[in-house]
Amino acid sequence: MQSKPVDVLVVNFNTAGLLQPMFDALRQANGEQLASYLVVDNASVDNSLERLAQVCPEALLVSNKNNVGFGRANNQLLDHLKGKYALLLNTDAFVADDTLAKTIAYMDEHPECGVLGVRLVGREGDLQPCCRYFPTPFNIFLSRTGLDRFFPGLQMVDEMDWDHASVRECDWLPGCFYLVRREVLDQVGLFDPRYFLYFEEVDHCKRVKEAGWKVVYYPHTTVVHIGGESSKSVTELEAASRQISTYQIESELLYFRKHHGLSGLLLHMFLVSLGDLVLALKALLKGRGWGAIKACWRHSRTTWSLLFATRFASQPTR
Repeated sequence: MQSKPVDVLVVNFNTAGLLQPMFDALRQANGEQLASYLVVDNASVDNSLERLAQVCPEALLVSNKNNVGFGRANNQLLDHLKGKYALLLNTDAFVADDTLAKTIAYMDEHPECGVLGVRLVGREGDLQPCCRYFPTPFNIFLSRTGLDRFFPGLQMVDEMDWDHASVRECDWLPGCFYLVRREVLDQVGLFDPRYFLYFEEVDHCKRVKEAGWKVVYYPHTTVVHIGGESSKSVTELEAASRQISTYQIESELLYFRKHHGLSGLLLHMFLVSLGDLVLALKALLKGRGWGAIKACWRHSRTTWSLLFATRFASQPTR
């Protein structure tokens, strides 16, 4: 039996209510002819497994006893790939009727394209960042402090002031809709397992581009991404809203050490501390209260704590 052109990789974590509309959207996009479905359930504590059996019984399912993180869960599916392409799709991302056909056709016609992303909008149709520049210690600092307005020529991570109606190359794409050529996966692999959550696709796109492939934003189809559902479930089910930011801080440290070296990591740490000082002074001058000032202190303390816990970002904590 001939394999279908795309394997859709889905990592589910406590989003049982989204499985039906997500798979319905895929089927309306001719998924039965174009796609095979591969799902990892990351130790959900809702009724995700029961819902999945009802909604998509044909999916290949890997059920984890523990939450291994987003990147590692996707990596678990690599040995099961059969198609020419792999589509990483969040459970809170809903494809349009033409999404699969158009993006597969573009990849077929442009063999130099290694990773493809699409136009992303929110629930109300609001445009989301969907074609991003690589983070650096400096642009992260400017973005956090609001000082980016003094550097109009600098490439910020979430730069929105450009024509979203044209195909364009970019640095990296969000992982909620992430179409990858199988040859790319054979050459550079998928995600670095050290990232538990956040920065997986940033790191992957950097490696893809270094290997000579293009990362492309394709605007001629739209995916609705409501965002934050797995993170929301973590907060509700584990009371871990602070932990989410901890995941992001740790991944940021690991990324800067890997791609900017020890000197870049130390520059980042200096700018984190300086940024928290700037934000605390702003809070003080604007009378926002001690809560805002303490939040800056907690952020610096957490970042420095994770620097040592990761042995200067040379290894993950989980």
